[in-house]
Amino acid sequence: MKATRVTVDDMMQSGYIYKRTEPVGKNFDPDFKPQLTPQEMFELGVFGGVYMRDCVDEFPQAWFENAHLASPEIHEHDAKLNFFGVNASQPLSVWKEKGWIHPDDPRGWFQWYCRYYMGRRHPDDARQIKRWKAMRRHIAQIAHNCRPGDETCHTRQRQALMHWAYDSRKM
Repeated sequence: MKATRVTVDDMMQSGYIYKRTEPVGKNFDPDFKPQLTPQEMFELGVFGGVYMRDCVDEFPQAWFENAHLASPEIHEHDAKLNFFGVNASQPLSVWKEKGWIHPDDPRGWFQWYCRYYMGRRHPDDARQIKRWKAMRRHIAQIAHNCRPGDETCHTRQRQALMHWAYDSRKM
């Protein structure tokens, strides 16, 4: 595959350049097996509908066509737009405070995942995949505490899993 150069110009980055070196949705690290694509996540409803609305030029238009997004004038997270109707997010300030944000992905893990999905490979991949794998603890808690198929049980954890490309609806 021929590398594709991407220049980012959105509200949080201007002039950031990266290369996509892998085919879209292919050649993932063998330890990284997300259950949802970024498009599926947007369509199901994640991050209260306010995340990455200004990134439509960087990613496929199809990702945003059926996305559960707040209207542009809304700047506050709206839990009703999330699949499980609950807030399962921490503010970006908390992520920064904890050192979870890499400067190349100022919006955090999901931005990293979108770029990884599109074919970017980056020195931060191993750390982000390790963080993704750590979310499995929530799967164990849901499996231990909820009846199979009961989507009303532990909705905050289920929504958090969805934010990390895990699909708890299949549990």
